[in-house]
Amino acid sequence: MDLKERVSIVLVGTQSPGNIGMVCRAMKNMGLRDLRLVNPCQVDHLDAIKFAVSARDLLESARIFTSLEEAIADSEYSVATTRRHGKYRAEISTPPEIVERFAGCAPTSRLALVFGREDSGLTTDEVALCRWQSTIETADEFGSLNLSQAVLIFCYEFLKGAAPAPVKAARELAGSASLEPMYGHMEKTFLRIGYLNPQNPDHMMRTMRRIFARAELDEREVASLRGLLSQIDWACAEFKGKKGA
Repeated sequence: MDLKERVSIVLVGTQSPGNIGMVCRAMKNMGLRDLRLVNPCQVDHLDAIKFAVSARDLLESARIFTSLEEAIADSEYSVATTRRHGKYRAEISTPPEIVERFAGCAPTSRLALVFGREDSGLTTDEVALCRWQSTIETADEFGSLNLSQAVLIFCYEFLKGAAPAPVKAARELAGSASLEPMYGHMEKTFLRIGYLNPQNPDHMMRTMRRIFARAELDEREVASLRGLLSQIDWACAEFKGKKGA
């Protein structure tokens, strides 16, 4: 498979049927075909059909999910698209940089490009589910892009970057289906030993996610970390409370 055939477009909470149709058209223009919708508006609405034009087949084949975690479970790499910068949105790449990074990954790996709601984008928790973050550079005075425009720009960059898969051996990274249970195990263990604030465990867990996203773990490394967490669980069976408490 070439680069663009391994890429999925994931739309989260899309509010306008017309935008879904226009995204289908943008994808087909650039050779992408895998559309995934998370809790969308009405998909078979007349506006969606009208704006899809000749890409109605993509609209009809789009898969619908009830959670982002489920939608990206088979993708070793996922990209949260965001305009906002901040504490949990600090390591942000441009679309060409994302294409370049993915081009050097294993030739069988998959990538999900995740786009948020038209009015509010992705939540912090949804961004945390993704391995990478990316933004499209725009003029300072008006940076808001229509959803289909943003999708088209990313799809165009992948069309430009499409090339035969590298012949060199590349690491097969763990996907979301392995990483999310690991993070869940980690949170339970860290709460048990008093490392996390039980009133706000997400604060430190987002930091943990960023650390391990940079590490780009493979399945063996995930298994090793799960083993470490299990050993901690066993060793702290008699733990009475946080140190110094």
